[in-house]
Amino acid sequence: MGSSGKGPWDNQGENGGNSGPKPDLPTGEENSGDPKGPRNPWDPVAINGGKSGKKQRGPSLEDLLRRASGGGGGGNGWSGLPRSPGGRAIWPLVLGGFVALWLVFTSFHRLEPAQSGVITTFGKYSRTVGSGITMTWPAPIQRLEKVDTGQVRTITIGTPDSSSENLVLTRDSNVIDMAYQVRWKVSDPNRYLFQLDNPDETVTEVAESAMRAAVANFDLIQAIGTGRGDIQADVRTRMNRILDSYGSGMRVQSIDIQQAAAPSEVRAAFGAVNAARQEREGNLNAARKYARQVTERALGETAEFDKIYVQYAASPVVTKRRLYYETMENVLRDIDKTIVETGSVTPYLPLPEFKARAAPNQVIAQGKKP
Repeated sequence: MGSSGKGPWDNQGENGGNSGPKPDLPTGEENSGDPKGPRNPWDPVAINGGKSGKKQRGPSLEDLLRRASGGGGGGNGWSGLPRSPGGRAIWPLVLGGFVALWLVFTSFHRLEPAQSGVITTFGKYSRTVGSGITMTWPAPIQRLEKVDTGQVRTITIGTPDSSSENLVLTRDSNVIDMAYQVRWKVSDPNRYLFQLDNPDETVTEVAESAMRAAVANFDLIQAIGTGRGDIQADVRTRMNRILDSYGSGMRVQSIDIQQAAAPSEVRAAFGAVNAARQEREGNLNAARKYARQVTERALGETAEFDKIYVQYAASPVVTKRRLYYETMENVLRDIDKTIVETGSVTPYLPLPEFKARAAPNQVIAQGKKP
C-alpha cells in the first residue's frame, strides 16, 4: 500500500523524498545536526517549511530554582501570596500565627476537679499534676494525658436475664449462674497508664478469678442465699490484693451480686426445692414461737403458785377458803343458775320457766357453808 505522507521514521531527504537506505549512525548522532537524519518524535524540533530549525528545550532545574528565589527575571517566588496594603508580604504573619497557636494548644492544659494529668517528656514519665491550669513544654517535647481519677467505673460480668450464663462451681460441687458488677477507681494515674497494657480487661479477668475462688468456699444454699454478703466482701479483698501485686494503680470499691441462681435447665426444680426449704423454715419458726409462749405461760403460772404457797403456809384455812371462792366464781360466772337454801325458803322450783329459757339451767342446792 502506497502513501504520500512522511512518517517520523521515514529516511527521506529534504528535497523530494528520494528515499534510500542510509548507513547506521552511532547512538546520539541521529539529531546531531544532520538535517537528513531521522527525527526523534520525543525531541521537539521547530520545522520551518520542511527544514529543521533550532531545538526548543524546556526550562532546567536551575531556571526553576532561580525563578522561585526571585532571580533571573522570573519574579518573586512568593508572588502568588496575598500582600498587605503596604505591599509587604503577609506570609511571615501567617507563619507566626501558626506557631503561636501551636504553642498555646500544646503548652497550656486545663484539668477538671476530678481529673489528673500525667506529663511525659519525650515519652518518658515526668510528673503527675492535679486539677487547674498546667503549663508544659510544647509538643512533641512534652505531652499531657488526662485521667479521670474521681470517676467510679463499672463493669458487668454475666447477665441477670440469663441471655448468657456465667457458671461458677460451689464447694458442694453444684453449679450456679452468677451476674455481678464491679465498681473501681483509678488510684495512681501513672501506673494506670503505663503498667498494664489493657487495664479494663485486666479488671474483668481478675474479677472472674476472684469470684470463682470465693464461691468455691461456700455451699449452694449459702451462695444463693445468706452467704452473698460474705462472698462480696471476699471477692473485693482478693481483687485488691491481686491488683496491688500487679502495680495496676486501680482500687476496687465494691462488688454487687445481682443474680446467684441455678442454671436455666434446672431452675424450676431448684425453685421447688427452695420453696420447700422456705416452708420448712416457716413451720420451724412457728413451732419455736409456740414453744416459747407455752414456756413463758408455764413459768408465769409457776411464779404465781409460789406466791400462793407462801400465803397458804402463813394461814392455811383462810387461803383454802379464798381459793374455794375464787374457783367457784370462775366456774359459775357464765352459768344461768338458781340457788336454793333449805330452812328459810319454801323449796319450790318454777319448772315451766326453766323450760322456756334458751340456755340450759342448773339448780344448785347448797347446804351449810364450810
